[in-house]
Amino acid sequence: MTRLNALLLVLLVMSSLYLVQTSYESRRLFAELERQRAQAQKLAQEADRLQVERRDQATPLRVERVAREQLGMRPATQGGIEYVRDVLADPARARLLPQAPVMSAPASLAASRPSAGPVLPTVQTNDGSRP
Repeated sequence: MTRLNALLLVLLVMSSLYLVQTSYESRRLFAELERQRAQAQKLAQEADRLQVERRDQATPLRVERVAREQLGMRPATQGGIEYVRDVLADPARARLLPQAPVMSAPASLAASRPSAGPVLPTVQTNDGSRP
């Protein structure tokens, strides 16, 4: 009988230790849950504030002011509007366009660099400098 009592006592102590551990873990997890809820609420408020700020930033008056002051843009006038038609969209008109000339390298340059591959032409401005 003493062995049985000792075994029951050991089981009782182990059970009580397990109960204390689970209670502690439960409280720790509840505190973490509350911290996460507070963080979620804080982030939701920040998201709402940013949405309001984004709406304020995208108002037409602000966009126009930024375009005028920072980008140097100005409103279009009727005389300053030029309409461009896409002639390549119509295949019949695209055939009427002149073909771009094909340029070849000068013979002296081609002879000095036989394995260098294709030679691209250079463009110079009126004052002799390259762009």
